[in-house]
Amino acid sequence: MYRYSIAALLLFASASASADVVLVGVFPGKAAILAVDGAEARSIRVGHTIGAILVVAVDKDRAVIETGGKRKTLLIGQYSAPPSERASATLSSDSRGHFLIQGSVNGAPTRFVVDTGATLVVLPSSEARRLGVEYRRGHAGTTQTANGPATAWRIKLDSVKIGAIEIRNLDAAVVESGLDIALLGMSFLNRVEMHREGPTMTLLKRF
Repeated sequence: MYRYSIAALLLFASASASADVVLVGVFPGKAAILAVDGAEARSIRVGHTIGAILVVAVDKDRAVIETGGKRKTLLIGQYSAPPSERASATLSSDSRGHFLIQGSVNGAPTRFVVDTGATLVVLPSSEARRLGVEYRRGHAGTTQTANGPATAWRIKLDSVKIGAIEIRNLDAAVVESGLDIALLGMSFLNRVEMHREGPTMTLLKRF
């Protein structure tokens, strides 16, 4: 019985002279599901090629491909282009270990703190008003903050940009009270790779 895994990803493809490859899924030992240069994903059997890319081997969550005489192992959802070809942002931690960065919401500048515990990008209501976000058109509910329960609105932001990384049509929330800085939560962070070295964190756009 074959195991078929599909990563719920449409990964970012940059312009490059070499092919940009995403391993979308696998049939272990049989075939790899590859998306090349942003095209629709295709099933390529072991020993067969798609363009100049040869599928060498396929395991339960990875595949070995060969192109230009070089072999590379890709995990499901992994993008093959070198990090230097992808949009990125570099953050530095403060004295408390928090990663702060200047970014923008819908083209207007704002400051974020990285918060992997936040499901969404979250804006204080005062900041949302300053940015011209009409959050009261969103779905109202209640959320728990450090200062207790607060009214929150679930919204969509046209764009959030950090460094060279821009994510459009992003799920977010606005809280009425209990927050004094925007949180860069997982609705954004799920779209990037995070690499930390000491006080520095690098974000790389995935899709």
